[in-house]
Amino acid sequence: MTDALPLRAVLDAGRRRLTGSDTADPAREAAVIWAHAFGRTPGEAALERDRAVAAADVERLRSLFERRARGEPLAYVAGRAGFRHLDVEVDRRVLIPRPETEGLVSGVLGRVATGTALDVGTGSGCIALSLAAEGGFERVVAIDRSADALRVADRNRRGAALAIELVRSDLTSSLADRSADALVSNPPYLSEAEYAALDRSVRDWEPALALVSGPDGLAATRRLLDDGRRVVRGGGWLALELDASRAGIVGEMAAGLGWQDVSLESDLFGRERYLFARRSATS
Repeated sequence: MTDALPLRAVLDAGRRRLTGSDTADPAREAAVIWAHAFGRTPGEAALERDRAVAAADVERLRSLFERRARGEPLAYVAGRAGFRHLDVEVDRRVLIPRPETEGLVSGVLGRVATGTALDVGTGSGCIALSLAAEGGFERVVAIDRSADALRVADRNRRGAALAIELVRSDLTSSLADRSADALVSNPPYLSEAEYAALDRSVRDWEPALALVSGPDGLAATRRLLDDGRRVVRGGGWLALELDASRAGIVGEMAAGLGWQDVSLESDLFGRERYLFARRSATS
């Protein structure tokens, strides 16, 4: 049976196990794993390096280090990910929130922050929760076709103590007419070929349902652009995250369907990543 060990020895063992794997900074990641496992911060590891870690907790940490060494994403091993002002639970049932998606929230809040916001394909709930926390919406609804994803979103809703509603739906199919002042989505937008060519750190771990959208990557986006005209109220906004390589095509599709004030905006890396479009107030 494993004996209790000082934290410094446990973290050093974690660093050694992670060295040589696909880990950019083994020492930092070992501290992050410890911190999330015990509700602490990575910085506290240095302050508590002489604290004894119980035998059962040593074994737990070794298991977590092993998972990371075998290629599981750090966010899944740690069980949490940061998104804007939030810290949300994540696991293999949901996509790991990306920094790029934070810009989608900013773009929405710069256009509309009251009424009803619908987050379609909510996953962990990070977009819906951010809109509820930072906007002045009377109602925020988080929608997903995956019951598993909605269970994760529910945990995050309760953890953040924010009032969002959860609805199971295949995109907008079960949403009422003229029910949204803001329809927001980070939909799946990879083609089947692009998904097959993804780095294994994504393809082997994150849910394909949140990534793949038909042969050309546009199946979900087309549906949102089309049915969004039914769901969004006059003068309301549609906001979508896009694959940068198809942003121009999506902008043309939106204009062709009658969306107004169509704009494509860049993410923090300078890639066209977001589409914003307004529904006519009269049609």
